[in-house]
Amino acid sequence: MITDLPPCPVETTLLLISDKWVVLILRDLMTGTKRFNELMRSVTGVSQKVLTEKLRRMEENGLVIRTVYSEIPPKVEYSLTDLGKSLSPILDAMETWGNGYKELVRRSEEDCRSPSGSS
Repeated sequence: MITDLPPCPVETTLLLISDKWVVLILRDLMTGTKRFNELMRSVTGVSQKVLTEKLRRMEENGLVIRTVYSEIPPKVEYSLTDLGKSLSPILDAMETWGNGYKELVRRSEEDCRSPSGSS
């Protein structure tokens, strides 16, 4: 876990989730436990190396639990800790804001295409 935290709580949150991949991993794990390959498929564009690095960092920061099953081939699953799950309202707010922004852009594009002031 990070022990040298900034004094500002917003900055602390950003320190943990300011990475695009971390947010997308959180999004996908909010629905439940996933295996590594499931995350590779759902987090579009991430490389195997980067996904591994991000998951390790999230585990170190107490957001993710990595469970290894002693099977052949080895089975590894990732799930959110209670701390990780507590980020749900932040992701929900990001989704709501993103939907609102997309709607605003859509309406703006429609306004540009529609004839204005026709007599």
